[in-house]
Amino acid sequence: MATDRLMADVADLIREVAATYVVPRFQNLADGEVETKSGPEDLVTIADREAEEALTPRLRDLLPGSYVVGEEAVGANPAVLRHLSTSDPVWLVDPVDGTRNFVQGDAKFAVMVALVQAGVPQAAWIFPPVENVMATAQRGGGAHVDGVPITGRRGRPFAQAFGDYSSIYVDPPWRDHFTTAFQAAGGTGQRHCSAYAYLDTARGEQDFVLQYRMSPWDHAAGALMVTEAGGAVRFLDDGTPYTAMDRASRPMLAVSDAANWGLYVDNLPRRL
Repeated sequence: MATDRLMADVADLIREVAATYVVPRFQNLADGEVETKSGPEDLVTIADREAEEALTPRLRDLLPGSYVVGEEAVGANPAVLRHLSTSDPVWLVDPVDGTRNFVQGDAKFAVMVALVQAGVPQAAWIFPPVENVMATAQRGGGAHVDGVPITGRRGRPFAQAFGDYSSIYVDPPWRDHFTTAFQAAGGTGQRHCSAYAYLDTARGEQDFVLQYRMSPWDHAAGALMVTEAGGAVRFLDDGTPYTAMDRASRPMLAVSDAANWGLYVDNLPRRL
């Protein structure tokens, strides 16, 4: 589905949209350009909205017959999620992943796009514009950063493993259980950005990321990136691989080394 030409065209489009609508507003948001959605930690900016509006029609044009499911479109009309339950190709768009960081002037944010079909990620793009690298992945074709293949870190036992655990996005009572469990690991950080959590896992800068909230635009691109870099992304309760669909919050673990998934899970709560 994702030809080399399509991979390149989407990468160019993402760079263009980021340069036009996102980067100019980084550390330059005016009064009234930041709003809250479901709660005080759920932020949206004018950059999120304008970037998604720019990406949506052009992604559809690049793949006739496809649909776009974007974070802000779903916020305005949840029925948009219905496209994920079909066999049609669907673009999942997170125009500014890490909006909280973006608003605070932290460079850890990115544009994320994934192409999925029947819930299965087929292609992925993660572009952190301040770092200015383009990470891509194709199902069965590996993961790359600026065209160079990447692989996750291998062979790190849980006691030495460092990963991302952004506890603010995990509901109680899960939060306390995971906080306790991760005290046995080598360490955790909180990036508040799924794009960076997945990208750093895929390119060998950390060993795992614990995810909980299941908004599909937060995970489809990163899950494919980690998997194609030799890792695994599976739900804790039954070990099934991630698929992109409308689902309730559910603990999920991504690891840089697929061989370590079971070893890490043995140290974590799987059911309450």
